Amino acid sequence: MKKLIAQVNEFFKEVGAELKKVSYPTRAETLGSTSVVLIFVAVVAVFLSVMDTVLVKLVGLIIG
Repeated sequence: MKKLIAQVNEFFKEVGAELKKVSYPTRAETLGSTSVVLIFVAVVAVFLSVMDTVLVKLVGLIIG
């Protein structure tokens, strides 16, 4: 049991050491990345919507 507790303590010490090495983005970097993602999602949503509309009309012409 003591060995397990020692291993758990060692694990958390190593986790703490690794967390000190982490480089977090600045607020500006986070906002920039978020805006790029939101713009990309909007562009893809519009593209898929247009493609869906075109394909629905095309299938309607073929079937109808």
